[in-house]
Amino acid sequence: MLITAIRLTRLSLPLDPPFHAAWDPNPRTSFPATLVEVETDSGLVGVGSGDTMDGFEAYEDLFLGTDPLQILNQVRRIETINFHGGRYWPLEAALWDIVGQIAGLPVSVLFGGARDRLRAYASCGELKAPAARAESALAARERGFRAMKIRISRTGIAEGIAAVRATRDAVGDDFDIMVDLNQMWRMSGDIEAALPLAQVRRVAAELNDLGVLWLEEPLPQADIVGARRVRAETGIQVAGGEMVRTMTELAALIEADAYDIYQPDVVLAVGMYRARQVAESANLRHRLFTPHTWSNGLGLLANLHVAAGVDAGPYLEFPYDPPGWTPERRDFFMEPLDIDSHGNLLVPATPGLGARIDWDAVRRYTV
Repeated sequence: MLITAIRLTRLSLPLDPPFHAAWDPNPRTSFPATLVEVETDSGLVGVGSGDTMDGFEAYEDLFLGTDPLQILNQVRRIETINFHGGRYWPLEAALWDIVGQIAGLPVSVLFGGARDRLRAYASCGELKAPAARAESALAARERGFRAMKIRISRTGIAEGIAAVRATRDAVGDDFDIMVDLNQMWRMSGDIEAALPLAQVRRVAAELNDLGVLWLEEPLPQADIVGARRVRAETGIQVAGGEMVRTMTELAALIEADAYDIYQPDVVLAVGMYRARQVAESANLRHRLFTPHTWSNGLGLLANLHVAAGVDAGPYLEFPYDPPGWTPERRDFFMEPLDIDSHGNLLVPATPGLGARIDWDAVRRYTV
């Protein structure tokens, strides 16, 4: 079996009202996505999405005429061009979709088959006032979620902590809260200094007193010593690694015992094959793996299959912050993924990734 074509379809969903991402100073008035289709000479087609795949056309010939089942060789090819170009891991997701179809199995089974569902946490993307954030947590709990992640801006620490406190007061102790400082990586053009370690330590101590389950990306990636000090001196669990570009860097973080929870996104960081290696390495050190999943429904599906396969936990990230961010907006070109009444995200039982693409929406939003 050989790859005969790779099609990239650029999509854009207009957002009305705009979505004010906490980590991005510019409100999003549209949401971009790239649908990757890999076609083989047998007629099978695999799909993937996540990163925008900008610049990939220059490297397409490296994959045409190769065997999609030789996954490790495909991963190595992607790694060589990731050094020079963008994050092309949605291609690997499409290849795993093909492998699952050939095997007649969900991809999660190929990755270990540990679970057929994972508990999801509501991952909030916007900054909201304390009362509004507490109200959103109550609504999320009513919908089935048992946990929520709240983002805190480094320019609004006091209000962010107040939002966490208001949420804790509203939901009580039987609802998990995580907090994300988003200091490990930066949006393009963001050159402001990160919060210093001493301030992060004070923030972490206060959040630990509020029963926060983990503090995500409290410091830049290079400050491994600082991350370990935050954990040791405050008692809070530390998470990170969602956008780390290479397996070598992630392996070094694990070897240094930088975090309690490792979070590489399989379509934005190191891919599905390597994410499994991260999960296994973390587990051997009594640490957790639960991937970042902030892209679209196809990216979420790819992360879900890996996480369910390797028995990740304790939760899977589920981007959710209505009215600005809903499953319908996030998954606009496919059947939206949603939790059940118990807060679980079910793994599709169909072979491959199990995505149901809305081709009418693809045509409507192609740019």
